[in-house]
Amino acid sequence: MRILFILDPLESLHLDGDTTYGLMLEAARRGHELWTCQIGDLGLEHDDPVAWARQTAVTLADTPAGAFRTDAPAAIPLESFGCVLMRKDPPVDIDYLQATWLLERARGKTLLINDPRGLRELNEHLAVLAFPELTPPTVVTRSARRLREFLDEQGGAIVVKPVDGYAGLGVFLVRAGDPNTSSILETATRQGRAWTVAQRFLPAVSEGDKRILLLDGEPLGAVLRVPGAAEARSNLHVGGTPRSSELTDEDRAIIRAVAPALRQHGLVFVGLDVIGGRLTELNITSPTGLRHIDRLTGQNTAAPVLDWIETHARPA
Repeated sequence: MRILFILDPLESLHLDGDTTYGLMLEAARRGHELWTCQIGDLGLEHDDPVAWARQTAVTLADTPAGAFRTDAPAAIPLESFGCVLMRKDPPVDIDYLQATWLLERARGKTLLINDPRGLRELNEHLAVLAFPELTPPTVVTRSARRLREFLDEQGGAIVVKPVDGYAGLGVFLVRAGDPNTSSILETATRQGRAWTVAQRFLPAVSEGDKRILLLDGEPLGAVLRVPGAAEARSNLHVGGTPRSSELTDEDRAIIRAVAPALRQHGLVFVGLDVIGGRLTELNITSPTGLRHIDRLTGQNTAAPVLDWIETHARPA
């Protein structure tokens, strides 16, 4: 089967923890024909979606130079692929949005993971608000005044982050009495020009932020991301330490609650972020954690993903 991965430049990938690379290795092991491109390589020929893609050989290595060998690009109709995986990292900006419009033209012609409609309609930070019983108290506002009120309402500690943020960038822990509070809130809202998500600070984050990977609404595994001693963020991109983790009854209740909505939006491969039994984010663009789970548990988390793709892919 031909599989297309839409992703960031190959040379920019951090292979040690890159989930896309883990999926590519498993697909290559099974003998699938792999192709890669970036979102700028997508296009339309009349109403037919195409990609200027490169056939890509993938091997286990420490660096992108050793891991990937690519051929010259060629214009390939998306319908000639059995599966197209949209694995471009955020930000979800205008380029990303326009890429989903192009991918929309491939609906019914190939298997799309994740569905471009779901990628457009669900914001990773705001989608969890559909499940208020599962989330910490949250407000979304452009008003620094409202954020200060919310800080008081939540007992003097909140986390603020941009609506379109990713990888822990722009995330601040705000505590009452900090002389930098006004400056942080003005920065977070860009002086009233940007919507900001504010959530009650969950002290349990010191024990770790759990990333749960789901495949078609079913759990694949979990990894606990533990922040450093002087860091409020637990993202692995900013120095969080991965540790093995088991699913709790609370985790399974969260999965049962969100799985129908994920399936409704065509979101097959998803990451849930859970702190202290509370759902804080949905990761739908390019969820990570697969390679960390494998190292910590000895399992092959990519295998069931490829099994699912092989079962559901359209003949190409």
